[in-house]
Amino acid sequence: MISFWERESFTRYDYIIIGSGITGLSVAATLLERQAQARVLVLERGIFPTGASTKNAGFACIGSPTELLADLRTMPSESVTALVALRYKGLRLLRQRLGDAAIGYTEQGSYELLSEPQLYCLPELARLNELLFPVVQTTAFVLRDEIIGQYGFDANYFKAAVTNCCEGQLDTGLMMRALLQYVQRLGATLVNGAEVLGWTDTGAGVEVRVQHTALRQEVAFWAQRVAICTNAFARQLLPDIDLQPGRGQVLATHPIADLPFKGIFHFDEGYYYFRSHAGRVIFGGGRNLDFAAETSTEFAYNELILADLTEKLHRYILPHTPFEIDMRWTGIMGFGSTKQPHLLLHSPNVAVGVKLSGMGVAIGSELGRQVAELLIY
Repeated sequence: MISFWERESFTRYDYIIIGSGITGLSVAATLLERQAQARVLVLERGIFPTGASTKNAGFACIGSPTELLADLRTMPSESVTALVALRYKGLRLLRQRLGDAAIGYTEQGSYELLSEPQLYCLPELARLNELLFPVVQTTAFVLRDEIIGQYGFDANYFKAAVTNCCEGQLDTGLMMRALLQYVQRLGATLVNGAEVLGWTDTGAGVEVRVQHTALRQEVAFWAQRVAICTNAFARQLLPDIDLQPGRGQVLATHPIADLPFKGIFHFDEGYYYFRSHAGRVIFGGGRNLDFAAETSTEFAYNELILADLTEKLHRYILPHTPFEIDMRWTGIMGFGSTKQPHLLLHSPNVAVGVKLSGMGVAIGSELGRQVAELLIY
């Protein structure tokens, strides 16, 4: 059981946000920036944000040429432009809110490396630049083939390189720590290890049922409004939502003396991505090798994909440089039948912001702001 004092002081709020990833914390930040006296609670089931927000590779990106061309095959150009605009606005909001130094943001070069099957995109660069110019106000994509040899990549595999003038990289750990500290300075209450079992919108407010691990019982929290921002895990609370989890495998090398490149890199329609960080290479992707197994919310290794990442790192990225693997991990992203995120008022007092399609670093802040707009009363 809980005490009278706990019930009166710890369970009643103006707003409750479920999920302390980028989106959920941006909801909290926006609410408190607009309503400084509001009582805001953020509930997180992990000891720190569980999903992709603390597990991504730190790409501040808006989309590579082959990825955008793939989108244009299934989406109207207006929808693709709107999606890029959402990513661009989200990154600007993140940087403005926290400052570049606090999140380790730098622009050391962003590139897509093209192998033979992707060379079809080169004649389309002018079209993409024209499409994106109203959003980014610059020429986004420029050929930079010379970096393949300069950076020591396998020139027999990578035939061309395109730089993206609108992207950068950040330190994921610094970003999330800064975001957590920011919302706490504004006055939010954060509770970790709080697994939400369910919720009920009564019309007059929302009851949120949470598992109390020490007492081994449910505890009822109450708020006027609630935001669900659990991304890949949203179906645990919203069973009918159009969303599937997508697991990502990532590895990091030990520091490499005289690492021959800096920056962030994509290839194969964004399914593979790597970057430099403090002399290390962080490399992830390969979900397209085993979609069935990677449609999972289980934090588990896929040895097939990890072996593929290691081989590609050895053969194509560092063919002349010895390295050792330091760490491996997985993150869980949220995908659906389209790339547009789910932003909706699910019931009169419950808003939803999920399905970031692997672009949470870019989209999360702006999506969180929009969720907060639905909640403010």
